[in-house]
Amino acid sequence: MKKAAILGGTFNPPHIGHLLIGNEVLHSLQLDEVRFMPNHIPPHKAQPLDVSDDDRVRMLELSIEGNSCFTIEKVELEREGPSYTYDSIKMLRKIEPDTEFYFIIGADMIEYLPKWHRIDELMELIQFVGVKRPQYMEHTDYPIIMVDSPQLLLSSSLIRERIKDGVTIRYLVTEKVRNYIEEKKLYGS
Repeated sequence: MKKAAILGGTFNPPHIGHLLIGNEVLHSLQLDEVRFMPNHIPPHKAQPLDVSDDDRVRMLELSIEGNSCFTIEKVELEREGPSYTYDSIKMLRKIEPDTEFYFIIGADMIEYLPKWHRIDELMELIQFVGVKRPQYMEHTDYPIIMVDSPQLLLSSSLIRERIKDGVTIRYLVTEKVRNYIEEKKLYGS
Protein backbone atom coordinates (compact mmCIF):
# COMPACT_ATOMS: atom_id res chain seq x y z
CA MET A 1 0.00 0.00 0.00
CA LYS A 2 1.27 3.45 -0.94
CA LYS A 3 1.73 5.95 1.90
CA ALA A 4 1.15 9.62 1.08
CA ALA A 5 1.00 12.66 3.31
CA ILE A 6 -0.88 15.78 2.38
CA LEU A 7 0.17 19.24 3.46
CA GLY A 8 -2.70 21.61 2.84
CA GLY A 9 -2.61 25.38 2.89
CA THR A 10 -2.92 28.55 0.91
CA PHE A 11 0.78 28.54 -0.05
CA ASN A 12 0.47 32.27 -0.53
CA PRO A 13 3.44 32.10 -1.12
CA PRO A 14 5.02 28.68 -0.44
CA HIS A 15 8.15 29.02 1.70
CA ILE A 16 11.04 26.95 3.00
CA GLY A 17 9.10 26.09 6.15
CA HIS A 18 6.58 24.16 4.03
CA LEU A 19 9.40 22.26 2.33
CA LEU A 20 11.13 21.53 5.63
CA ILE A 21 7.96 20.16 7.20
CA GLY A 22 7.23 18.02 4.14
CA ASN A 23 10.74 16.60 4.14
CA GLU A 24 10.77 15.86 7.89
CA VAL A 25 7.42 14.03 7.76
CA LEU A 26 8.40 12.14 4.59
CA HIS A 27 11.51 10.72 6.21
CA SER A 28 10.24 10.32 9.79
CA LEU A 29 7.26 8.22 8.71
CA GLN A 30 9.01 6.57 5.73
CA LEU A 31 6.35 7.71 3.28
CA ASP A 32 6.32 7.37 -0.48
CA GLU A 33 5.37 10.98 -1.14
CA VAL A 34 4.22 14.30 0.26
CA ARG A 35 1.56 16.18 -1.67
CA PHE A 36 1.17 19.92 -1.32
CA MET A 37 -2.54 20.69 -1.60
CA PRO A 38 -3.42 24.36 -2.17
CA ASN A 39 -6.85 25.44 -0.90
CA HIS A 40 -9.33 26.96 -3.28
CA ILE A 41 -11.38 28.82 -0.67
CA PRO A 42 -9.96 28.20 2.81
CA PRO A 43 -12.92 28.08 5.24
CA HIS A 44 -10.90 29.62 8.10
CA LYS A 45 -9.61 32.67 6.18
CA ALA A 46 -11.92 35.67 5.93
CA GLN A 47 -10.19 37.65 3.19
CA PRO A 48 -9.61 36.62 -0.42
CA LEU A 49 -6.16 35.51 -1.54
CA ASP A 50 -3.75 38.06 -3.02
CA VAL A 51 -2.79 35.97 -6.05
CA SER A 52 -4.43 33.57 -8.47
CA ASP A 53 -4.62 29.80 -8.05
CA ASP A 54 -2.37 29.50 -11.12
CA ASP A 55 0.32 31.67 -9.50
CA ARG A 56 0.19 29.66 -6.26
CA VAL A 57 0.45 26.37 -8.18
CA ARG A 58 3.34 27.70 -10.26
CA MET A 59 5.20 28.81 -7.12
CA LEU A 60 4.65 25.36 -5.63
CA GLU A 61 5.97 23.74 -8.81
CA LEU A 62 9.08 25.92 -8.60
CA SER A 63 9.48 25.13 -4.88
CA ILE A 64 9.39 21.35 -5.23
CA GLU A 65 11.30 21.11 -8.51
CA GLY A 66 13.88 18.35 -8.36
CA ASN A 67 12.29 16.38 -5.50
CA SER A 68 10.54 13.32 -6.91
CA CYS A 69 8.87 12.62 -3.54
CA PHE A 70 7.07 15.98 -3.56
CA THR A 71 4.00 16.51 -5.74
CA ILE A 72 1.07 18.90 -5.99
CA GLU A 73 -2.48 17.75 -5.26
CA LYS A 74 -5.01 19.97 -7.07
CA VAL A 75 -8.24 18.31 -5.94
CA GLU A 76 -9.36 21.37 -3.95
CA LEU A 77 -8.65 23.74 -6.82
CA GLU A 78 -10.80 21.64 -9.14
CA ARG A 79 -13.84 21.86 -6.86
CA GLU A 80 -16.22 24.76 -6.26
CA GLY A 81 -16.95 26.14 -2.81
CA PRO A 82 -14.99 26.05 0.44
CA SER A 83 -12.04 23.66 0.71
CA TYR A 84 -13.01 21.26 3.46
CA THR A 85 -10.42 18.59 4.20
CA TYR A 86 -13.15 16.01 4.80
CA ASP A 87 -14.49 16.40 1.23
CA SER A 88 -11.00 16.30 -0.29
CA ILE A 89 -9.89 13.20 1.58
CA LYS A 90 -13.15 11.39 0.87
CA MET A 91 -12.66 12.11 -2.85
CA LEU A 92 -8.99 11.05 -2.81
CA ARG A 93 -9.74 7.79 -1.00
CA LYS A 94 -12.38 6.98 -3.60
CA ILE A 95 -9.93 7.65 -6.45
CA GLU A 96 -7.00 5.91 -4.70
CA PRO A 97 -8.33 3.11 -2.48
CA ASP A 98 -4.83 1.57 -2.19
CA THR A 99 -3.24 4.69 -0.71
CA GLU A 100 -2.92 5.27 3.01
CA PHE A 101 -3.31 9.01 3.60
CA TYR A 102 -1.75 11.13 6.31
CA PHE A 103 -2.60 14.79 6.82
CA ILE A 104 0.08 17.16 8.10
CA ILE A 105 -0.92 20.01 10.38
CA GLY A 106 1.03 22.52 12.40
CA ALA A 107 0.49 22.98 16.12
CA ASP A 108 -1.67 26.04 15.35
CA MET A 109 -4.17 23.71 13.64
CA ILE A 110 -3.98 21.06 16.39
CA GLU A 111 -5.63 23.52 18.77
CA TYR A 112 -8.29 24.23 16.15
CA LEU A 113 -9.14 20.56 15.33
CA PRO A 114 -12.39 20.40 17.35
CA LYS A 115 -13.77 23.10 15.03
CA TRP A 116 -12.87 21.31 11.77
CA HIS A 117 -15.71 20.38 9.44
CA ARG A 118 -16.85 16.77 10.17
CA ILE A 119 -13.75 16.13 12.27
CA ASP A 120 -14.94 12.84 13.79
CA GLU A 121 -15.67 11.36 10.36
CA LEU A 122 -12.37 12.74 9.02
CA MET A 123 -10.49 10.99 11.82
CA GLU A 124 -11.77 7.68 10.47
CA LEU A 125 -10.40 8.43 6.99
CA ILE A 126 -6.86 9.64 7.70
CA GLN A 127 -4.06 9.78 10.22
CA PHE A 128 -3.18 13.29 11.34
CA VAL A 129 0.50 14.17 11.70
CA GLY A 130 1.31 17.14 13.89
CA VAL A 131 4.41 19.28 13.53
CA LYS A 132 5.52 21.59 16.31
CA ARG A 133 5.34 25.34 15.73
CA PRO A 134 6.77 27.99 18.00
CA GLN A 135 4.26 29.55 20.41
CA TYR A 136 1.61 26.83 20.03
CA MET A 137 0.51 23.99 22.30
CA GLU A 138 0.36 20.43 20.98
CA HIS A 139 -2.18 18.99 23.40
CA THR A 140 -5.28 17.39 21.90
CA ASP A 141 -7.67 14.56 22.65
CA TYR A 142 -7.41 13.40 19.04
CA PRO A 143 -4.91 10.67 18.06
CA ILE A 144 -2.12 12.52 16.29
CA ILE A 145 1.37 11.33 15.39
CA MET A 146 3.79 14.08 16.40
CA VAL A 147 6.91 14.60 14.28
CA ASP A 148 9.86 16.62 15.50
CA SER A 149 11.10 19.14 13.02
CA PRO A 150 13.42 22.12 13.20
CA GLN A 151 11.18 25.02 14.10
CA LEU A 152 11.07 28.22 12.12
CA LEU A 153 8.97 31.21 13.05
CA LEU A 154 8.01 31.74 9.43
CA SER A 155 4.68 32.29 7.71
CA SER A 156 3.38 33.30 4.31
CA SER A 157 1.83 36.40 5.86
CA LEU A 158 5.26 37.45 7.21
CA ILE A 159 6.72 37.04 3.71
CA ARG A 160 3.91 39.08 2.14
CA GLU A 161 4.45 41.81 4.74
CA ARG A 162 8.20 41.88 4.06
CA ILE A 163 7.56 42.19 0.32
CA LYS A 164 5.09 45.02 0.92
CA ASP A 165 7.68 46.79 3.10
CA GLY A 166 10.47 46.29 0.56
CA VAL A 167 12.43 43.93 2.83
CA THR A 168 14.32 40.97 1.34
CA ILE A 169 12.77 37.50 1.32
CA ARG A 170 15.92 35.79 0.13
CA TYR A 171 16.35 32.36 1.79
CA LEU A 172 12.74 32.44 3.10
CA VAL A 173 11.47 31.10 -0.22
CA THR A 174 13.38 29.25 -2.90
CA GLU A 175 15.33 31.42 -5.30
CA LYS A 176 13.03 30.44 -8.18
CA VAL A 177 9.97 31.49 -6.19
CA ARG A 178 11.61 34.78 -5.22
CA ASN A 179 12.37 35.47 -8.89
CA TYR A 180 8.82 34.51 -9.90
CA ILE A 181 7.34 36.89 -7.32
CA GLU A 182 9.55 39.72 -8.59
CA GLU A 183 8.89 38.99 -12.28
CA LYS A 184 5.11 38.82 -11.78
CA LYS A 185 5.14 41.74 -9.32
CA LEU A 186 3.14 39.68 -6.81
CA TYR A 187 2.25 41.02 -3.36
CA GLY A 188 3.13 44.56 -4.40
CA SER A 189 6.80 43.74 -5.12
